[in-house]
Amino acid sequence: MLRRSRAMFASRRVWQPRLVFWAGAIAIGLVSVLFAKLADAAQHLFKLMTAGEGWNAWLPIVVTPLGFVACAWAAFVLFPGSQGSGIPQAIAARHLRDNEERSRLLSLRLAAGKILLTLVGLFCGASIGREGPTVQVGASLMLQAARWGGMAQARGLILAGSAAGIAAAFNTPLAGIVFAIEEMGRAYQARTNGLVLSAVILAGLASLGLLGNYTYFGVTDVTAAFPYDWPLIVACGVVGGAFGACFSLFALKASPRVRRWLAPSPLARTLLLAAGCGLAVAAIGLASGGLTFGTGYEQARGAVEGTPLPWFFFLVKFLAGLLSMVSGIPGGIFAPSLAVGAGLGSSLGLLFGSNVALASVLGMAGYFAGVVQAPMTAFVIILEMTGNHDNVIPLMLASMLGYGTARIISREPLYHALSRVFIADAVRRRRAEAAAQPA
Repeated sequence: MLRRSRAMFASRRVWQPRLVFWAGAIAIGLVSVLFAKLADAAQHLFKLMTAGEGWNAWLPIVVTPLGFVACAWAAFVLFPGSQGSGIPQAIAARHLRDNEERSRLLSLRLAAGKILLTLVGLFCGASIGREGPTVQVGASLMLQAARWGGMAQARGLILAGSAAGIAAAFNTPLAGIVFAIEEMGRAYQARTNGLVLSAVILAGLASLGLLGNYTYFGVTDVTAAFPYDWPLIVACGVVGGAFGACFSLFALKASPRVRRWLAPSPLARTLLLAAGCGLAVAAIGLASGGLTFGTGYEQARGAVEGTPLPWFFFLVKFLAGLLSMVSGIPGGIFAPSLAVGAGLGSSLGLLFGSNVALASVLGMAGYFAGVVQAPMTAFVIILEMTGNHDNVIPLMLASMLGYGTARIISREPLYHALSRVFIADAVRRRRAEAAAQPA
């Protein structure tokens, strides 16, 4: 028995998959950090390019639509499958069993394209985030590692790569695990525990090694007082959930209409749609004094640290985020959604005469839970991003109220509804190929 154990321990068949898996998880952490740095640089360049009061302040009217068109063209022609957030693609890939079909949604080529086009979008002022794309990138890297390492658990590895991507993107390891359980794998299997935990730990270690330990939105130590602040908690949950559900509902209602409109001339109409959305995003950004361009990270962090946002910020950011999503360019909704939630919470805090920092954190929880209908992910990710461990119960309550309100307005979770489009495309393609084969 001992000799057999030693032989197995030294076997290449045993160690090769593990080494490749570990390398894949570390690569996710490294790529996520690089992606984050480049995304910040892209936003900074856009800000520098459009700063001032001269002619360059009007550059978004030209740069933003052209950037949208360039991203839409590249996503259609060069990187099909890279459109949108990236999370629906990862969910769809878990439901597909054919390797070729999965490769159309998760591959190294798509990962590179996703990063590149998200950066271009941020450089031209799109209201998008990098966190959803990081999920598709992480899942792609892990699936490729599975191919190289000869590992068979494709569904579990996609789940692990997605969780590692979220953990590394926000420095939120617990949120990565909860996201994998609640959002990515609604039929979660216990046997994937080790894969998810290992991937999150290794990707997190790689991220920590480069950036150190940090909280995404800084640290706030405000605490909800009972019973004074509890009306605010209820308002942030219910109102935030309602607005979040409206975002999800509008996106889901628009998706089939857009697809039908694109059908007669897909490429030409895709570019026309992108140009129109880009022009509208530019106009909103100029009208708001540049507040809605990019991820919204700076505005959200300021609100979490106690600086009130303009009362209209959450409305214009909501519109800019929705238009950026409908345009079909690659880019996520995580960070923009958190910014909308912070703006909504800030406005409610001013209305209730409450602490702005507390209201912003609660607003993020309610709105984000309403958008993605994943309350555990919402409160855990915000808890880790703000380091505000004194408000666990208020955050839970705001998230649950947001989720409950959203379920009344929009019954379908956004990412899972969008993932069915990719699954349907794969089934349609499979049937067309079968029909084309000779009898």
